[in-house]
Amino acid sequence: MVQLLTKTYSFEEYLVYDDGTDNKYELVNGELKLMPTASGFHAFILVFLYDILKAEIDRIKQQWKVMPGTVGVRTAKRKSRIPDLIILSEEQCQEVRKMSTAVLENPPLLAIEIVSLNNSDDDYRYKRSEYAVREIPEYWIIDPEIEKVSVLLLVSGFYEVTEFTNEQEIKSLLFPELKLTAKQIFDV
Repeated sequence: MVQLLTKTYSFEEYLVYDDGTDNKYELVNGELKLMPTASGFHAFILVFLYDILKAEIDRIKQQWKVMPGTVGVRTAKRKSRIPDLIILSEEQCQEVRKMSTAVLENPPLLAIEIVSLNNSDDDYRYKRSEYAVREIPEYWIIDPEIEKVSVLLLVSGFYEVTEFTNEQEIKSLLFPELKLTAKQIFDV
């Protein structure tokens, strides 16, 4: 029997890894995990949320930035995730400007994951626990398959979840005046 060995990477090796393509990888327990290209609907939701959150940030006059799938978050010694969207604080924006590889060592204000088909365990289980340990104060899971938005708020190290469907208005601590329903997200 032939056993194939998978190369494992340190976090430092991950930061400088380049396979000569435009592929994006997460680091999961030292192994590179290829990030799938967003499907059409996934991409529409991502752009819609980017526009809505950017407009809300401008409206409330914050110096935060919405970053779409380009900035990673270190979640453990040999783990780094790349959320679909994150909200960076003003200080994090300054840090990212100076980085050659944009991976945050401290938690963003908000992480958003759009669930991919056949891959819901990543967002509902693994990333949920990693983001809680990383102390990301707010985490949204957008699930197009069942048209549900889960807003998870960090309370004493664990996430408390509230789920929104149809015409229910999404409640966010970071954006308390946001006027957005689950239906609006899934009708893009």
